[in-house]
Amino acid sequence: MPRVSILLTCYQHIKYLPAAVESVRSQTYQDFEIIALDDGSTDGSREWLSEQNDLQCVFNPQNLGTYGTLNRGLELAKGEFIAVLNDDDVWQPDKLARQIELLDAHPEVSLVHTEGEFIDGEGVVFEGKPLGFSFPRFQTGDILLDLVYENKIIASAAVFRKSMIDRIGPYNENYFGSGDWELWFRIAEQANVGCVDQNLTQYRVHGANASHKLEKIWRDDQMLREWMLPRLEDLGDRFPSDKLNAAKAHCWAALGTVRMLNGDARSSREAYRASMHLMPGRVKNYLRFMATYLGHNTFRKLL
Repeated sequence: MPRVSILLTCYQHIKYLPAAVESVRSQTYQDFEIIALDDGSTDGSREWLSEQNDLQCVFNPQNLGTYGTLNRGLELAKGEFIAVLNDDDVWQPDKLARQIELLDAHPEVSLVHTEGEFIDGEGVVFEGKPLGFSFPRFQTGDILLDLVYENKIIASAAVFRKSMIDRIGPYNENYFGSGDWELWFRIAEQANVGCVDQNLTQYRVHGANASHKLEKIWRDDQMLREWMLPRLEDLGDRFPSDKLNAAKAHCWAALGTVRMLNGDARSSREAYRASMHLMPGRVKNYLRFMATYLGHNTFRKLL
């Protein structure tokens, strides 16, 4: 049985797909299976995948979306660990070896991600910050409250224990693009998260990235925040009260913003009020609360 099941998610990226597969084949750690999950490509990806003898191919008869597709892969996975690779991203040769090494040494860690780089459509590493921020990552440890503020774990950079998924459940298929974030949060509720401090994952930035679809992302953000807030009430004394209240206040404020972006001014103001109650000195909350009376378009311009 392979120790690692690699879920290769594929959709309309035949230009980048061979490089992704080759980066898996070039791993110094070779105890893995590759499950290629194509979600309805019509660009030649399926034909190319069918010609690769070392891949287990799954061709969805209709488009299931990212998380429905990944859940099909989880059902088939035989490995102790799960690694996800999007078909437009690339791994450096030591990626899996370093992550499995950390997981074997630290049973309290159930998810390990890596540092990385942004590359363009031709595979050239970007200088600066093409998306406006550095390659995201967390420090090793209990990152649950950090995940309230933002998701710094790119899917292609992560390896996690299959036993944790058996325990907490698979991806939530109702999300468009934030299902990773939701799953990382559920894992972090139960276990520590590790990071390998090396540039071992390359995330490709190009015009077809799903992250460009703002309206769907806003819908995801609202659903995620509304799901997250009750869970923050059940943490007991796991964190100091000031840090926990700050995280709750941030989550309420983020919910207020995204509710307004989704066109619901009344519930947006309710969320901002909850945030202001927890952190009365957060000036930004008062300004955005007042901006909710100016209409959606004006509000968006003021962000």
